[in-house]
Amino acid sequence: MQSDERLVIETPEQVGLELPVAGPGSRFLAVAVDTLLQFALYAGVAVAIAIVTGFSVRMPAFLRQAPTAVAILIMFCVYWGYFAFFEILWSGRTPGKRVAGIRVIKESGRPITVLEALARNILRAVDFLPAMYGIGVVVMLLNRYSRRLGDYVAGTVVVYEGRTHDVPGWADVPADALPAAPMTRISPAELRVIETYLQRRLELDELVRDSVAEQIAARVTQTTGVGPESGQSADDFLKAVARRVRDVARFR
Repeated sequence: MQSDERLVIETPEQVGLELPVAGPGSRFLAVAVDTLLQFALYAGVAVAIAIVTGFSVRMPAFLRQAPTAVAILIMFCVYWGYFAFFEILWSGRTPGKRVAGIRVIKESGRPITVLEALARNILRAVDFLPAMYGIGVVVMLLNRYSRRLGDYVAGTVVVYEGRTHDVPGWADVPADALPAAPMTRISPAELRVIETYLQRRLELDELVRDSVAEQIAARVTQTTGVGPESGQSADDFLKAVARRVRDVARFR
Protein backbone atom coordinates (compact mmCIF):
# COMPACT_ATOMS: atom_id res chain seq x y z
CA MET A 1 0.00 0.00 0.00
CA GLN A 2 1.52 3.27 -1.12
CA SER A 3 0.62 6.84 -0.27
CA ASP A 4 -0.46 9.33 -2.93
CA GLU A 5 0.06 12.26 -0.58
CA ARG A 6 2.68 14.90 -1.22
CA LEU A 7 4.43 17.06 1.34
CA VAL A 8 4.27 20.65 0.07
CA ILE A 9 7.04 22.88 1.40
CA GLU A 10 7.00 26.64 0.93
CA THR A 11 10.61 27.75 0.64
CA PRO A 12 11.91 31.25 1.54
CA GLU A 13 12.14 31.87 -2.21
CA GLN A 14 8.33 31.28 -2.36
CA VAL A 15 8.84 28.21 -4.49
CA GLY A 16 6.52 25.31 -3.73
CA LEU A 17 8.48 22.08 -3.35
CA GLU A 18 6.43 18.88 -3.53
CA LEU A 19 7.84 15.66 -2.09
CA PRO A 20 5.94 12.36 -2.44
CA VAL A 21 5.26 10.84 0.97
CA ALA A 22 6.35 7.24 1.52
CA GLY A 23 3.49 4.89 2.28
CA PRO A 24 3.34 1.92 4.68
CA GLY A 25 4.35 -0.54 1.95
CA SER A 26 7.72 1.04 1.23
CA ARG A 27 8.37 1.61 4.90
CA PHE A 28 7.69 -2.03 5.75
CA LEU A 29 10.06 -3.10 2.99
CA ALA A 30 12.74 -0.88 4.51
CA VAL A 31 12.10 -2.22 8.03
CA ALA A 32 12.19 -5.81 6.76
CA VAL A 33 15.60 -5.29 5.14
CA ASP A 34 16.97 -3.50 8.20
CA THR A 35 15.64 -6.19 10.55
CA LEU A 36 17.34 -8.91 8.52
CA LEU A 37 20.59 -6.98 8.71
CA GLN A 38 20.17 -6.58 12.47
CA PHE A 39 19.69 -10.34 12.84
CA ALA A 40 22.79 -10.89 10.72
CA LEU A 41 24.73 -8.66 13.12
CA TYR A 42 23.32 -10.55 16.12
CA ALA A 43 24.38 -13.84 14.54
CA GLY A 44 27.86 -12.50 13.84
CA VAL A 45 28.23 -11.36 17.43
CA ALA A 46 27.00 -14.73 18.73
CA VAL A 47 29.51 -16.63 16.61
CA ALA A 48 32.35 -14.34 17.66
CA ILE A 49 31.46 -14.67 21.33
CA ALA A 50 31.19 -18.45 21.04
CA ILE A 51 34.70 -18.58 19.61
CA VAL A 52 36.07 -16.31 22.31
CA THR A 53 34.25 -18.26 25.03
CA GLY A 54 36.02 -21.40 23.86
CA PHE A 55 39.26 -19.82 24.98
CA SER A 56 37.81 -18.36 28.19
CA VAL A 57 38.75 -21.44 30.23
CA ARG A 58 42.33 -20.18 30.05
CA MET A 59 41.35 -16.76 31.32
CA PRO A 60 41.41 -15.68 34.96
CA ALA A 61 38.09 -16.35 36.73
CA PHE A 62 37.14 -12.67 36.91
CA LEU A 63 37.44 -12.34 33.09
CA ARG A 64 35.43 -15.40 32.11
CA GLN A 65 32.14 -13.49 32.09
CA ALA A 66 33.59 -10.68 29.98
CA PRO A 67 32.61 -12.17 26.56
CA THR A 68 28.97 -12.50 27.63
CA ALA A 69 28.91 -8.95 28.97
CA VAL A 70 30.44 -7.62 25.75
CA ALA A 71 27.89 -9.57 23.68
CA ILE A 72 24.99 -8.11 25.65
CA LEU A 73 26.41 -4.59 25.25
CA ILE A 74 26.91 -4.98 21.49
CA MET A 75 23.43 -6.39 20.95
CA PHE A 76 21.94 -3.57 23.00
CA CYS A 77 23.75 -1.05 20.81
CA VAL A 78 22.63 -2.79 17.62
CA TYR A 79 18.99 -2.86 18.75
CA TRP A 80 18.82 0.74 19.91
CA GLY A 81 21.46 2.36 17.75
CA TYR A 82 21.21 0.72 14.31
CA PHE A 83 18.53 2.98 12.83
CA ALA A 84 19.75 6.20 14.41
CA PHE A 85 23.36 5.48 13.43
CA PHE A 86 22.59 5.06 9.74
CA GLU A 87 20.07 7.90 9.61
CA ILE A 88 22.73 10.21 11.04
CA LEU A 89 25.49 8.82 8.80
CA TRP A 90 23.44 8.74 5.57
CA SER A 91 21.25 11.82 5.98
CA GLY A 92 18.01 10.09 6.89
CA ARG A 93 18.59 6.73 5.24
CA THR A 94 19.28 3.23 6.52
CA PRO A 95 20.31 0.32 4.28
CA GLY A 96 16.65 -0.70 4.15
CA LYS A 97 15.52 2.81 3.24
CA ARG A 98 18.08 2.93 0.45
CA VAL A 99 16.68 -0.31 -0.96
CA ALA A 100 13.12 1.07 -0.73
CA GLY A 101 14.15 4.45 -2.15
CA ILE A 102 12.93 6.50 0.81
CA ARG A 103 14.47 8.99 3.22
CA VAL A 104 13.64 10.74 6.50
CA ILE A 105 13.56 14.54 6.40
CA LYS A 106 12.29 17.37 8.57
CA GLU A 107 8.83 18.76 7.94
CA SER A 108 10.62 21.82 6.56
CA GLY A 109 12.35 19.68 3.93
CA ARG A 110 15.79 19.99 5.53
CA PRO A 111 17.98 17.02 6.54
CA ILE A 112 17.39 15.61 10.00
CA THR A 113 19.82 16.34 12.81
CA VAL A 114 21.41 13.96 15.31
CA LEU A 115 18.81 14.80 17.97
CA GLU A 116 15.92 14.19 15.57
CA ALA A 117 17.37 10.86 14.45
CA LEU A 118 17.73 9.80 18.09
CA ALA A 119 14.27 11.04 19.09
CA ARG A 120 12.34 9.29 16.32
CA ASN A 121 14.14 6.00 16.95
CA ILE A 122 13.77 6.00 20.74
CA LEU A 123 10.01 5.98 20.11
CA ARG A 124 10.41 3.00 17.78
CA ALA A 125 10.00 0.69 20.79
CA VAL A 126 6.57 2.22 21.48
CA ASP A 127 5.55 2.11 17.82
CA PHE A 128 6.45 -1.60 17.76
CA LEU A 129 3.88 -2.48 20.46
CA PRO A 130 2.08 -4.80 20.90
CA ALA A 131 3.92 -6.54 18.04
CA MET A 132 5.08 -5.91 14.47
CA TYR A 133 4.69 -2.12 14.77
CA GLY A 134 1.02 -2.41 15.68
CA ILE A 135 0.73 1.07 17.20
CA GLY A 136 2.92 2.55 14.49
CA VAL A 137 0.74 1.15 11.70
CA VAL A 138 -2.48 2.42 13.28
CA VAL A 139 -1.03 5.90 13.76
CA MET A 140 0.32 5.93 10.18
CA LEU A 141 -3.09 5.03 8.78
CA LEU A 142 -4.77 7.79 10.74
CA ASN A 143 -2.74 10.69 9.32
CA ARG A 144 -2.24 11.86 5.76
CA TYR A 145 1.58 11.80 5.83
CA SER A 146 1.89 8.24 7.21
CA ARG A 147 3.78 9.43 10.27
CA ARG A 148 4.34 7.18 13.26
CA LEU A 149 4.72 8.42 16.84
CA GLY A 150 8.48 8.81 16.43
CA ASP A 151 7.91 11.11 13.46
CA TYR A 152 5.54 13.30 15.44
CA VAL A 153 7.99 13.64 18.32
CA ALA A 154 10.93 14.42 16.02
CA GLY A 155 8.97 16.53 13.51
CA THR A 156 9.97 14.31 10.61
CA VAL A 157 8.39 12.83 7.48
CA VAL A 158 9.49 9.89 5.33
CA VAL A 159 9.46 10.68 1.61
CA TYR A 160 10.40 8.98 -1.62
CA GLU A 161 13.70 9.91 -3.18
CA GLY A 162 13.70 11.12 -6.76
CA ARG A 163 15.55 9.28 -9.48
CA THR A 164 17.68 10.61 -12.29
CA HIS A 165 15.12 9.42 -14.86
CA ASP A 166 12.58 11.73 -13.20
CA VAL A 167 14.45 14.69 -14.69
CA PRO A 168 12.90 15.15 -18.13
CA GLY A 169 15.01 16.10 -21.10
CA TRP A 170 18.45 16.16 -19.57
CA ALA A 171 18.86 12.83 -17.78
CA ASP A 172 21.41 11.75 -20.39
CA VAL A 173 23.69 14.74 -19.80
CA PRO A 174 27.13 13.63 -18.53
CA ALA A 175 27.64 14.99 -15.04
CA ASP A 176 30.45 12.88 -13.59
CA ALA A 177 32.93 15.70 -14.13
CA LEU A 178 31.16 17.76 -11.47
CA PRO A 179 32.39 17.09 -7.92
CA ALA A 180 29.72 15.41 -5.83
CA ALA A 181 30.25 17.01 -2.42
CA PRO A 182 29.60 20.67 -3.38
CA MET A 183 26.31 19.69 -5.03
CA THR A 184 24.86 18.77 -1.62
CA ARG A 185 24.93 22.50 -0.78
CA ILE A 186 22.20 23.21 -3.32
CA SER A 187 18.86 23.57 -1.57
CA PRO A 188 15.57 22.09 -2.79
CA ALA A 189 14.39 25.57 -3.79
CA GLU A 190 17.53 26.18 -5.85
CA LEU A 191 17.13 22.82 -7.55
CA ARG A 192 13.52 23.68 -8.32
CA VAL A 193 14.62 26.99 -9.89
CA ILE A 194 17.17 25.19 -12.07
CA GLU A 195 14.69 22.56 -13.20
CA THR A 196 11.94 25.11 -13.83
CA TYR A 197 14.32 27.02 -16.08
CA LEU A 198 15.34 23.87 -17.93
CA GLN A 199 11.73 22.89 -18.50
CA ARG A 200 10.69 26.31 -19.79
CA ARG A 201 13.83 27.63 -21.43
CA LEU A 202 12.64 26.93 -24.96
CA GLU A 203 9.70 29.25 -24.38
CA LEU A 204 12.07 32.17 -23.77
CA ASP A 205 13.66 34.52 -26.27
CA GLU A 206 17.26 33.48 -26.92
CA LEU A 207 18.78 36.59 -25.35
CA VAL A 208 16.52 36.33 -22.33
CA ARG A 209 17.29 32.61 -22.02
CA ASP A 210 21.03 33.21 -22.05
CA SER A 211 20.72 35.99 -19.47
CA VAL A 212 18.57 33.88 -17.12
CA ALA A 213 20.88 30.88 -17.49
CA GLU A 214 23.92 32.96 -16.65
CA GLN A 215 22.23 34.41 -13.57
CA ILE A 216 21.22 31.00 -12.27
CA ALA A 217 24.66 29.56 -13.07
CA ALA A 218 26.27 32.42 -11.15
CA ARG A 219 24.06 31.62 -8.18
CA VAL A 220 25.04 27.95 -8.35
CA THR A 221 28.72 28.91 -8.49
CA GLN A 222 28.28 31.17 -5.47
CA THR A 223 26.63 28.34 -3.52
CA THR A 224 28.91 25.48 -4.53
CA GLY A 225 32.14 27.10 -5.67
CA VAL A 226 31.82 25.14 -8.94
CA GLY A 227 31.34 26.94 -12.25
CA PRO A 228 31.06 26.10 -15.96
CA GLU A 229 34.10 24.58 -17.61
CA SER A 230 35.96 26.49 -20.28
CA GLY A 231 33.78 26.66 -23.36
CA GLN A 232 30.74 25.23 -21.59
CA SER A 233 27.54 27.26 -21.89
CA ALA A 234 25.54 28.22 -18.82
CA ASP A 235 22.66 26.16 -20.20
CA ASP A 236 24.74 22.97 -20.47
CA PHE A 237 26.26 23.65 -17.06
CA LEU A 238 22.79 23.83 -15.47
CA LYS A 239 21.77 20.59 -17.15
CA ALA A 240 24.81 18.86 -15.65
CA VAL A 241 24.16 20.42 -12.24
CA ALA A 242 20.53 19.23 -12.23
CA ARG A 243 21.67 15.72 -13.11
CA ARG A 244 24.42 15.70 -10.48
CA VAL A 245 22.21 17.07 -7.71
CA ARG A 246 19.62 14.42 -8.49
CA ASP A 247 22.34 11.79 -8.21
CA VAL A 248 24.10 12.86 -5.03
CA ALA A 249 22.42 15.69 -3.16
CA ARG A 250 20.41 15.29 0.02
CA PHE A 251 17.22 16.45 -1.64
CA ARG A 252 16.38 14.19 -4.58
